Amino acid sequence: MSVESVRAFFAEKAPEITVIESPMSSATVALAAEAYGVEPARIAKTLSLRIGDQVILIVASGTSRMDNKKVKARFGGKPKMLGLDEVADITGHEVGGVCPFGLKTPLPVYCDISLKAFDEVVPAAGSTHSAVRIAPLRMAALVGAEWVDVC
Repeated sequence: MSVESVRAFFAEKAPEITVIESPMSSATVALAAEAYGVEPARIAKTLSLRIGDQVILIVASGTSRMDNKKVKARFGGKPKMLGLDEVADITGHEVGGVCPFGLKTPLPVYCDISLKAFDEVVPAAGSTHSAVRIAPLRMAALVGAEWVDVC
């Protein structure tokens, strides 16, 4: 019921933002771009990483690639992607629906500057068939994210 935690998050913090659902899967950047009618770069993908013993989320443009050297320099350790089971256990969201909203466990969230190129981005909303349309600055403010340059 991960999409429900995202709906509850927006109901409390930003009731003007509505979770949108698609009958098409949006589990990958390409599928999400097709499902929501936007260019792949506007999809805000959320990466779930472990650096040492800390788990963080990095939200970046759908076409950007994480630069391991930049991540290591910024966070002081080598990043490792979480495993499928770990992602769901920690975030409460299934892979393909991970987002910085309505998290099961509070986590540090970082937004990559690649998102600043857009007035609106489309991050997932807790499931592989849901998303929201949101300004990157608004998203960062709502989740208390810090801006970083790691892609």
